[in-house]
Amino acid sequence: MCGIVGLHLREPSLEPRLGELLSAMLGQVVERGPDSAGVAVYGDPRLSPPGRTVVSVLGTSAAEVAEALPGVTAIDADATTVVHAEAAEVIRALPGARVIGSGEGFAVLKGTGNPVALAESFGLARVRGWQGVGHTRMATESAVTPEGAHPFSVGPGQCLVHNGSFANHATVRRELRAQGVEFDSENDSEVGARFVAHQLARGADPEKALRLLCERFDGFYTLLVSTGDSFAVVRDAIACKPALVAETPQWVAMASEYRALDVLPGIEHARIFEPEPEEVYVWRR
Repeated sequence: MCGIVGLHLREPSLEPRLGELLSAMLGQVVERGPDSAGVAVYGDPRLSPPGRTVVSVLGTSAAEVAEALPGVTAIDADATTVVHAEAAEVIRALPGARVIGSGEGFAVLKGTGNPVALAESFGLARVRGWQGVGHTRMATESAVTPEGAHPFSVGPGQCLVHNGSFANHATVRRELRAQGVEFDSENDSEVGARFVAHQLARGADPEKALRLLCERFDGFYTLLVSTGDSFAVVRDAIACKPALVAETPQWVAMASEYRALDVLPGIEHARIFEPEPEEVYVWRR
């Protein structure tokens, strides 16, 4: 199961509504993943002020950050704490903190429990910005923990959400480890995220990275991958897992079910289609 939602705004006047719209979309896919949830948001000035590096971490709190790093801004959002500092600085001061995302203009928020309640505890409806992705999880490959929730963000400003399962993730994990890639969990979706991040770090663009993923990974999957300037969707060779894309001049959205798109303004005028198997769709800012 699992539920995916994503919204890429083309119209700046909609940016104050990003969190409101993403919350509404997330609420429509709760039944697909009641165990845990997470979001990544791009462009919110409170969570990720312009020009500042931000790190999202688990295993600490804003109060602990304030004690260990005086003068550093930190924001609690359920299990996640968003810190306006470099990841290395946070880890040095708080060795128990676990990084779940870092980059400029970007924040990741994750937790366990009912996705609607989590969105409320994140303060998601008040978030603004130009892009957001979300995920509701039904755990199959690893424990129900905040670490196991999606999005998986393992490169600067990058994240991946996944519905499905990778059959050969153990083999690909070994190959990546042999190339020096480190892992934080046994989750199969993290393998996909690490593979994509590894390809991007080697100079591939999102389209090429996802084409290479399709060549190397076996299994059933729908993926939504976002970066600081792109929003990309791909499905496996038989398109086993559901996905719909809606596009208007004001926005592009993707979701596992139509009802998550139906909450968006202007949906009645959108071009709506089902992504073709192994075809990579990329929209850029």
